[in-house]
Amino acid sequence: MSPTLNPPAVSSEILVNFPKDHVLQLTLNRPKSLNALTPQMVEDLRRVLNWFEDEPSLWVVIFTGSGRAFCAGADLKAWNRDEERGQPATAETILNNIHGFASISRRESKKPFIAAVNGHAFGGGTELALNCDLVVASKDANFGLPEVKRGVVAMQGGIPRLARIAGHQLASEMLLLGKPVTADDARNRFGFVNVVVPPTDVLPTALDLASQIIANSPDSVQSTKKGILLAYKHNNEETVRVHVNIPETVGYMYGDNIKEGLRAFSEKRNPVWQNPGTKTKL
Repeated sequence: MSPTLNPPAVSSEILVNFPKDHVLQLTLNRPKSLNALTPQMVEDLRRVLNWFEDEPSLWVVIFTGSGRAFCAGADLKAWNRDEERGQPATAETILNNIHGFASISRRESKKPFIAAVNGHAFGGGTELALNCDLVVASKDANFGLPEVKRGVVAMQGGIPRLARIAGHQLASEMLLLGKPVTADDARNRFGFVNVVVPPTDVLPTALDLASQIIANSPDSVQSTKKGILLAYKHNNEETVRVHVNIPETVGYMYGDNIKEGLRAFSEKRNPVWQNPGTKTKL
């Protein structure tokens, strides 16, 4: 880890690594429970991701899981205990959880998220992957939203994202039947997986994608990612009108990296990027 990075302390249920410059890797670490989320894991992820958002030297995050699963979703045994105690999930609880499942599934980050799905992803695990910008999946992974089989609903962002990506009928197939789909189907039919690879290639492939991202200007990447998110909310013209005025775009227009990129092109060399928002004072 770079001596300049000071991430918040977390429990053993989350592993925090920096596999290369500008890249954060977060590993869900409850392999015996298929990385089902506990309140402690959610708090760990919330704290680390809030720190990541504000750390200018980190440009990309990769999510993966320990053991044979990526994430089995919520801890249903704990959920059952809450129900038996008369503490059901409420609309207020869900809406107050502004970043969604695992503090990821509804988080609108300006930085790219990559899911390295090393094994099965069910429930919230699939919702988590659906909110990532790039998804690499093991060829033996399965994705499922089986909430209806357990009397619950995928309300942490999975329904609207899957419907937008896959369309009404395919989204209904996953959500109303509650049956899992293969990694190949998630890529070829449903459209939310980018690459399917052998199990041993999942993390290397995710790291390669991260390397390709950080080879680009971080200012341009962050403005572009925000533009993609805005396109979910607005028509074309309104997206452009909003996009040109957001902080990430203003920072790109007046920062050092746009100057460096154009200068490097003219000089026929590779650019040397600075952290986003860097602006040399005259």
